[in-house]
Amino acid sequence: MNAYLAEFVGTALMILLGNGVVANVVLKDTKGNNSGWIVITTAWALAVFVGVVVAGPYSGAHLNPVVTLGLAIGKGFDWAKVPFYIIAQISGAMFGALLVWITYKDHFDATDEKGLKAAPFATAPAIRNKFSNLFSEIIGTFVLIFVIFYLTDATLGTKEVTPIGLGSIGAIPVAFLVWVIGLALGGTTGYAINPARDLGPRIIHSLIPMKGKGDSDWSYAWIPIVGPIIGSTLAALLFIALSSK
Repeated sequence: MNAYLAEFVGTALMILLGNGVVANVVLKDTKGNNSGWIVITTAWALAVFVGVVVAGPYSGAHLNPVVTLGLAIGKGFDWAKVPFYIIAQISGAMFGALLVWITYKDHFDATDEKGLKAAPFATAPAIRNKFSNLFSEIIGTFVLIFVIFYLTDATLGTKEVTPIGLGSIGAIPVAFLVWVIGLALGGTTGYAINPARDLGPRIIHSLIPMKGKGDSDWSYAWIPIVGPIIGSTLAALLFIALSSK
């Protein structure tokens, strides 16, 4: 499996499981209905673990455009590969979201509230305040990327991006990192911290013929894109500054 296919497959699996748990928790008449935030954050962490285990040996398992961006800025990842990684990640996220819709279609149809129908696809703020929502995505992504630098061996300019070099075991710290971000910082915006995770499924939500769908909230969609880009860039610049001393 080449690196780009690995990013597609790994991201698709991550979104299938991550967005799948949101569908299980919020949609009507599921077995997991109303099981809560701890279920969502735990399953999302495990979804990242699955994606990293599958993609890691082939691509380094970025699964997130701002991981790719941050590693290119801070660790010398090949810039020529960046656009192709991002395309694979967004495409994988779209495919994963489509599978979630197919899997839970009966429950989407049974759910009346439009916001709940949209929740398994894209993030939305608990309180809509664009400044604080943007800050939440910046700080959550900053923590993600900054810690990932140290999980991938904190050596400035290294090409190695596979977590810790421990194979499948190396995915466990990444899963814990995503878990604690969700538990500690995710309550404001749903912690997209990944433009592909939000944009790809949002595109699918806008395209599928879902009964009683509602809009895809495109006026908010820039925040889970711009916020993570800023957070990732700041984390990379801090890593460079600390590594150069």
